[in-house]
Amino acid sequence: MTATFPDLHLSPRLLAPGTAPADLAAHRRRHGPLGYGDPESVLRAVAASGLTGRGGAAFPTHRKLVAVAEAGRRTGRAPVVVANGAEGEPASRKDRTLLHRSPHLVLDGLQAAAHAVGAGKAYIAVEDGASGLESALAQRTGDPLPVEVVRLPASFLAGQSSALARYVSGGAALPADQRPPVRERGVHRAPTLVQNVETLAHLALVARHGADWYRTAGTPAQPGSALCTLHAAGHEPRVVEAPYGLPLDRLLPLEGASAVLVGGYHGTWIPPREAARLTLDATFLGAGVLAALPAARCGVAETARVLRHLALQSAGRCGPCLNGLPRIATAFRTLAAPGPQGTARTDLSRWSGLVEGRGACHHPDGTVRLVRSALTTFAAEIDGHAHGHCTATDRTPLLPVPEDRN
Repeated sequence: MTATFPDLHLSPRLLAPGTAPADLAAHRRRHGPLGYGDPESVLRAVAASGLTGRGGAAFPTHRKLVAVAEAGRRTGRAPVVVANGAEGEPASRKDRTLLHRSPHLVLDGLQAAAHAVGAGKAYIAVEDGASGLESALAQRTGDPLPVEVVRLPASFLAGQSSALARYVSGGAALPADQRPPVRERGVHRAPTLVQNVETLAHLALVARHGADWYRTAGTPAQPGSALCTLHAAGHEPRVVEAPYGLPLDRLLPLEGASAVLVGGYHGTWIPPREAARLTLDATFLGAGVLAALPAARCGVAETARVLRHLALQSAGRCGPCLNGLPRIATAFRTLAAPGPQGTARTDLSRWSGLVEGRGACHHPDGTVRLVRSALTTFAAEIDGHAHGHCTATDRTPLLPVPEDRN
């Protein structure tokens, strides 16, 4: 029987109704005009709202805005703002869905952020949908700051802040030395705010409606809502908006699942009984991906496919990525095939410790997080593989891996 998604009972905030992009007139009928006020009032509203980033780290947005504004004053250089729509996470569809359905909400947030930090230039960087954004921008003749659309190469790491700043500056879309960080020296060596497009959409609503309105969703500790990409067997991936604090079993059908992936390919596998006790939480949501793995699928094989992709998508510019991640992917592939495993498990534990915290970016750390969770959650299946047995009866992959990119 095909599982169904429960109703979420949340009035949509971010996604425009229907499937077609909302034009500027429809956007303004729904949300009203955006009044900028003075920059300090925007910063105060964002601080009071408790808005955090939706790009994975859940960093307080107010602190990021203030740091860039202060760097601009200290250096005497007008900051740059980059809307980060690089959705290199293969399992995520939230950002591209938001940009398609509600481009003007994101562009409002970009203008509000630029106003708050005193930016002199603004960009929006995307892999897909550049022509749609250019059409939306053509409707916005009265915006205070021109916005340039940057087309990014398809890459897992293109959205990392230093890679993005480097690419917008004319370099390769690869992570760079983050000392000093991009908030101090980013695009063309100016202080740079790199902010996820979903975060900017929330910021636009805070700027319009205020902090108290924003806090009417979510919890006191984690106010607001988040876009999530849901994966379950028998369904196309679905993007929903849900308030923080919502039980995960209201989002995903957990009955018959052997494990749940939370946070995407830099996230963690957890048992369904643990997932049933959790609520939507920014500390583990990562890229906003939630996937229920059916008991008929092999979680070890799923993880091996993802790890191969992560190893191939690394920048290859430091030892942990160049040497560590390919070895980790190869060792995990050994565990995924029923039969003798040799020293693969021991090697995985040792190599994970060697690469963690030593990369030029956080790609090795996120990969290790996934590895360790898989070794724990799928321990029984790995033991079965060592004896030549696999419980999976369905070899159809659940998680998307763009093989053509590998």
